[in-house]
Amino acid sequence: MTTRPEDAQHMAHALRLAARGLGNCWPNPAVGCVLVRNGLIVGRGWTQPGGRPHAEARALEQAGDAALGATAYVTLEPCAHHGKTPPCAEALIAGKVARVVTALTDPDPRVSGKGHQMLRAARIEVTEGVLTPEATTLNAGFLKRVTQGLPFVTLKLAASLDGRTATATGESRWITGPEARRKVHALRLSHDAVMVGSGTALADDPDLTVRDMGAVRQPVRVVLDRLLKHSSESRLGRTAKDHPVWLLHSPSAPAAARSAWEATEATLIETPEIAGHLDLTAALQALAQKGLTRIFSEGGSTLAAALIKAGLVDELVMFSGGKLIGSEGHPTLGTLHLAALADAPRPTLREAQTLGRDHFSLWSL
Repeated sequence: MTTRPEDAQHMAHALRLAARGLGNCWPNPAVGCVLVRNGLIVGRGWTQPGGRPHAEARALEQAGDAALGATAYVTLEPCAHHGKTPPCAEALIAGKVARVVTALTDPDPRVSGKGHQMLRAARIEVTEGVLTPEATTLNAGFLKRVTQGLPFVTLKLAASLDGRTATATGESRWITGPEARRKVHALRLSHDAVMVGSGTALADDPDLTVRDMGAVRQPVRVVLDRLLKHSSESRLGRTAKDHPVWLLHSPSAPAAARSAWEATEATLIETPEIAGHLDLTAALQALAQKGLTRIFSEGGSTLAAALIKAGLVDELVMFSGGKLIGSEGHPTLGTLHLAALADAPRPTLREAQTLGRDHFSLWSL
């Protein structure tokens, strides 16, 4: 069916609602739904924490009888399978909407066109493909997990103007100011998990939670720690019962360290290793299998370089602090073993802004 002049406006509204679910609803996609009748919004919803209830159910509940004859704008094809809740396609049919407009077809084999088919079989008008690029960007994590078996990875780098992450003595607090640090917490909040390597965990004893953003669902805290060198008595170990901690380790991790971490109620994930290092692709595949769709990597220069070399980074966020440290400081990235400048990765700039005395930029890889 053809689109109408108002379709893009209402789908953009649905996408803004869907964004509220990012980092909150994995392994489900972040979906938004707006119900419009006679030009008025009668219901709206987005996927709730933990993935239930779905956006369509929330919008229909809010609309009540006003859903009759309405148009439903949904950022992803309504589900067609029975899970913890009945199919959303059936809910829209029962709500007697007249038209459904979607941005994306759900690649999940349990849906993949079946939701659209159910709606059309019920003689509901269906329009597909409204603001597809925007919806694809929003749900890149869910789409990548379903189609490639990998999570979407955002790599965070923070450095001085001359590309250093710490002084020669290792001092790094704080290269950036409070505005930039608040931005980092907002980015953590929009991802399912925050990930670091064992080097960062040992050096910083980080907490990796979202702070000063109100009562929120905390991201999973992931540590890539081949031999489980990070102490179970660390901040992560002491708080594992309150907020999830997952440790990926090799088969050669000591039994005593495994037992100590298990006692904290952390989740241990045995991961293959290659040449004395965890297999990063296998590690991310394991995280995707456990439902993670979006990972915010805050590891140090070694992990950052390894992820880039393995082709596992989807986007990069760069915080440039208004300081100069000098060549004796620690570099932002570890070795990439480039033979020529032509071999250097060339990210594409998508966004830039000033945050206090610092600069933020977002790049696609």
